[in-house]
Amino acid sequence: MPDSHLPRDFLQLLKPRLPQMLATLRRFVTAESPSLEKVAADHCCGLIAEAWIKHGARVERIAQKHRGDLLRITHSPDKSRSSGQLLVLGHYDTVYSTGTLARMPFRVAGGKAFGPGTFDMKAGIVQALFALQTLRQWKISLRKRVVFLWTSDEEIGSEASRKFFEAEARRSDAVFVLEPSFGPRGLLKTARKGVGEAELMVHGRASHAGLAPNEGINAIHELARQLARIEEWNDLRHGVTISAGLIEGGTRTNVIPERARAVLDLRALRVSDMRSLERRLHSLRPFDRGARLKITGGFDRPPLERKMSATLFARAKSLANQMNLSLGECTAGGGSDGNFTAALGIPTLDGLGAVGGGAHSRREHIVINTMPQRAALLAALLASL
Repeated sequence: MPDSHLPRDFLQLLKPRLPQMLATLRRFVTAESPSLEKVAADHCCGLIAEAWIKHGARVERIAQKHRGDLLRITHSPDKSRSSGQLLVLGHYDTVYSTGTLARMPFRVAGGKAFGPGTFDMKAGIVQALFALQTLRQWKISLRKRVVFLWTSDEEIGSEASRKFFEAEARRSDAVFVLEPSFGPRGLLKTARKGVGEAELMVHGRASHAGLAPNEGINAIHELARQLARIEEWNDLRHGVTISAGLIEGGTRTNVIPERARAVLDLRALRVSDMRSLERRLHSLRPFDRGARLKITGGFDRPPLERKMSATLFARAKSLANQMNLSLGECTAGGGSDGNFTAALGIPTLDGLGAVGGGAHSRREHIVINTMPQRAALLAALLASL
């Protein structure tokens, strides 16, 4: 652990820099960066890169064909002492399409900063920037190289970036994910549910609903019975949920429907439950012997189990105490790229980003005066490992 005064010293140094942090956040947020719009995302990527280069960081821009480019920033202050790597992971893409700023402008009111992507998660990138600046100013000789990796497609599944951050994670001793924290107390996310999607398709047999109903096999009726069966698999106590979010079927009311489908949302807190749920789905059999079922899909983000974050959280909590800050933890129902790094067996601590709320909505905001605290905590964590 570092000198017990360091976390407090970091915080005192960062508090006067809050106006600079807010100005940097404004620049990042007003550069819109939708996941699916490469030109806009690349523009934002360039602004973020400029800010890090200005602070003396070594920045590598990794070109992407269809998504925004990635940013890889490395800090190796003393190569002779370097023994291992720490990965700080986040994303700059948002769920908001270009033009959202016109109806949802960046603004500051009541101690909060509002705007698309402020909370999820551009403030986290700003906090990391000032954390690194603080370490450099104090000339802290880190024991491990630090890699900051900012991706551009987390909000749409990380298909393009996953191979890059998984490669960095495999080289790392720990991963710190700067996704936003939870709730007004800024809880860290020490566990996350695995997330997936499956499709249940029922094939029946069409027939005239009035003249020959007995000759048909009603796919909607079969699907309804299957969904009633699946609903019983929910186990809220153990964090297992399966929910039908989309249903389609039939052509006309006087035709026995030949096909029907449901798209299911899958979530589980433990890898064992995730695998069990997938096995149960794929072992479904029709109630009506004439019907045929087809099940596709499954989990695409494994759970982040608490055992992968417990030690890092204990360290973070101790460092926060040294700053006279209370730090709590929670379990999150949604996934992040931290799910993937934890699944590789790398200790991963999530939710280290901004404190605020309203993600993915017009109410999205951060609590401004918490930014120096979160930046100091990250700096202290990097200095302690």
